[in-house]
Amino acid sequence: MSDVVVVDYGAGNTHSVRAALEHLGRTSVVSSQPELILNAPWVILPGVGSAKSAMEHLEETGAASALRERFAASHPILGICLGMQLALQASEEDGGVKGLGLLAGVVIRLDAPRVPRLGWAIVDPWDEAYYFAHSFVAESPHRVATSEGWTAVVEHGAFIGVQFHPEKSDAAGLNFLDRCLSRA
Repeated sequence: MSDVVVVDYGAGNTHSVRAALEHLGRTSVVSSQPELILNAPWVILPGVGSAKSAMEHLEETGAASALRERFAASHPILGICLGMQLALQASEEDGGVKGLGLLAGVVIRLDAPRVPRLGWAIVDPWDEAYYFAHSFVAESPHRVATSEGWTAVVEHGAFIGVQFHPEKSDAAGLNFLDRCLSRA
């Protein structure tokens, strides 16, 4: 069995996530099979893509139910960018999309001078820079870190979600991934 299942929802940054995991010496597989999602030591729900098409794919394949069951059983899940947003109750993206409902909160369109928000930014209180690429942002009571005032990290139970892309954040991102995967 692989150390990590990277959830396939028909889009996403699975290649770069798997490359980062390989760099850390972790084995991974890309899949939307419920059995693999339920039984893996770690699951990563990657980012990039459309909330609507991602949720449709997750629901059609049974991956959404498996993710909900995994969360309820307190088995670790890491959501990256869109993957973190999908874990919330709903998103304004694509005219409104129901999320997985793992965490309380909604996703709203980013109200910033430049959208999408691209580039490196500090995450507080960690005082470390990570790479961001997003047009939507989470509003959640489970926020544990911010970047320029916006939610950067949410955490609840065995779920941790990040708005930034650790797989594209050089040494800081690899260190973050390694710390996460070492928690299980």
